Amino acid sequence: MKLILASASPRRAEILRNAGIEFEISSAGVDESSLVNELPGDYVRRLALAKALSAAEDNRGRAGGALVLGADTIVAVGGEILAKPASPDDARRMLRSLSGKIHEVHTGLALLRKPGSKQYVVEEITRVRFAPLTDREIEEYIATGEPFDKAGAYAIQGVGGRYVTRIEGCYFNVMGLPLARLYSLLRESGWEDALATRDAAK
Repeated sequence: MKLILASASPRRAEILRNAGIEFEISSAGVDESSLVNELPGDYVRRLALAKALSAAEDNRGRAGGALVLGADTIVAVGGEILAKPASPDDARRMLRSLSGKIHEVHTGLALLRKPGSKQYVVEEITRVRFAPLTDREIEEYIATGEPFDKAGAYAIQGVGGRYVTRIEGCYFNVMGLPLARLYSLLRESGWEDALATRDAAK
């Protein structure tokens, strides 16, 4: 059964490839605006499901069925949802709000079995502690360009990793795709591991 990733994120694709999970990409465009007083977990689960449903509809006519994976990741600190920064000033604001504090990274996963109605929608949370940042460090980091397509304005796997002093939970969740949680859902859904199939054929 094919796995369709409803995301254009290069980081999610990299995680899947490095884990030996075969997939195809069918990115889904959805409105990512948050609702009034929406909690982080509700937000990421809602968007993950919306992305998966959109991609499933786009691939409705495919023979043999498929599993469609949607995901959405945000950073939450002090009750505020931090998505991707819209400008350098927005990135500065986000990085200052993370400086010297613990924040949470929330990822929603939605896995749909197609054809059929079976679906899984879950949330993974990782707690991250940031070192205190000086204004100069913030400006230097913004100048790298790395913050601008990242939730919370940083990438743990890139330059931003130098500011992370501790994490509690899944590292891959901070990158945008909680790998162990996803693998558990895939196995529960009846997905066949290509690695196991190749081993059996030897």
